Amino acid sequence: MFTINLKIFGSFLFFLLTVIPSNAQKSKTKLVVGIVVDQMRYDYLNRFEEHYGKNGFKRLIDKGFSCSNNHYDYIPTYTGPGHASIFTGTTPKYHGIIANNWYDKYDQKMVYCASDDSVSSVGIENSKAGEMSPIRMNSTTFCDENKLFTQNRSKSIGISLKDRGAILPIGHTANAAYWFLGKKQGDFISSSYYFDELPNWVNKFNNSSIVSSYLKKWDTLYPIESYIESGEDLNTFEKSFTGKKEAVFPYDLKKLNKVNGGFDILKSTPFGNSLLTDFAIEVLKNEKLGQGNVTDILTISYSSTDYVGHKFGVNSKEVQDSYIRLDKDIERILLSLDKLVGKGKYTVFLTADHGAVNVPSYLKSQNIPAGYLDLAKLKEDLNKSLLDKFGKNEIIENISNNQIFLTSSVKKSNLFQSINNNIKSYLLAYNGVKHVYDRQQMINGDYTEGIEALLKKGFNQKFSGDIIYVTDTAVISYGKKGSTHGSGMNYDTHVPLIFYGAGIKRGKTFNKTHITDIAPTISALLGISFPNNAIGNPIEMVLK
Repeated sequence: MFTINLKIFGSFLFFLLTVIPSNAQKSKTKLVVGIVVDQMRYDYLNRFEEHYGKNGFKRLIDKGFSCSNNHYDYIPTYTGPGHASIFTGTTPKYHGIIANNWYDKYDQKMVYCASDDSVSSVGIENSKAGEMSPIRMNSTTFCDENKLFTQNRSKSIGISLKDRGAILPIGHTANAAYWFLGKKQGDFISSSYYFDELPNWVNKFNNSSIVSSYLKKWDTLYPIESYIESGEDLNTFEKSFTGKKEAVFPYDLKKLNKVNGGFDILKSTPFGNSLLTDFAIEVLKNEKLGQGNVTDILTISYSSTDYVGHKFGVNSKEVQDSYIRLDKDIERILLSLDKLVGKGKYTVFLTADHGAVNVPSYLKSQNIPAGYLDLAKLKEDLNKSLLDKFGKNEIIENISNNQIFLTSSVKKSNLFQSINNNIKSYLLAYNGVKHVYDRQQMINGDYTEGIEALLKKGFNQKFSGDIIYVTDTAVISYGKKGSTHGSGMNYDTHVPLIFYGAGIKRGKTFNKTHITDIAPTISALLGISFPNNAIGNPIEMVLK
């Protein structure tokens, strides 16, 4: 007859209830690090590959999972909306960050995506630089959901040179967000939204000589002759720093900084990213991220690549050198994670908040259709046309972010539909404009593909304008030198997406993925709720 030894059974039951759950907890990643590289086009991974080492980008790609056809699925492709969408898993239609700055038609003024005058600066006195919070973002991030899941026992910290790059990713429940204030001080600061004074270790970092050590000569890391993947150093498509006539290497930052915003000059060099890497390593050390019993989160947004791209353009030697040097910074981050958290105990993903267009004047020199739309002239011409047609001055309240806001009096008048249709017809005939849509088309249109679908996912019913226009391909409202972004074209939407580390398979796919899939994927990895407005799906092939 079968009998059970109660003592043995009790020991076995104790093993099931204690050891197995403990191992399950240990198998979960101890730290998620979300890296966003500002203005990183997908092709930078391949274009500059020969100059990358084995332990930066290549380590992530070779030992992680690369989604090589990853795109933004909305317009506009700006920094604020990009960071919000990566971490919320949704688009401006739902999370409300419709641009970096946008016109608030209720208060009739421009507002900033991270501004909050109910809080005060921490780390600097009498400045609005720290009056920032995520209050305008109407969604949770996966960082918030992780906080809720762990009953606030996890730590979540966001860092960047830009305030919006630090604040929006880490969400509403963060322990801290830090960003760089270059003018005069050259310090990392924060907001009273998080705490009333900086931690001692941050003050120690700010009081060190680390920041000033980067005011040095910026020359190419390797011989400039080897940078064959970018254009000639001397050309007519790049801006230079104030005080230097031509945009050519080398740049004496110690000499140039006084007339270029003091320490702010570092933002427009690869040394800004190196400085942020120094700070990230201090965060890991002092906050002991990934060393507890629950999963912590660190978000790092590298901003210098965006500043460099805007100033020098996609095809510049300066952009190439910035990515070669960023590769070294990624290596430093990974080595620090190996040491401080442990190999196989952390998860990293790397992506970008948008891409960038090649300088249109350069494209034109290569016989590729491109150009510029003079926004000031467009406003002047449109207003004159409306005055001639309707005899009214107070028709347009604001034009910004390719959106037109009509005055409330017009929207209430019998002439509204006539004015609405007239503006659409005028814009569609305007040189440099390709598509025009109105509010009702965005709300009621059943768009599932093409530029209309991208616009619809970026259109926020409450905050967006009355008429939206889309410029021709590679036509921008920007200066004749340097690059920008914001469109729904592949050069702006196609960005890297690499997952690496605990819980991640090794591999690669060319199946199309979307930026809104990242947050659900990390949420699935952690076994937590998806962000409350997420519309993306977990990328199952990535997860073990």
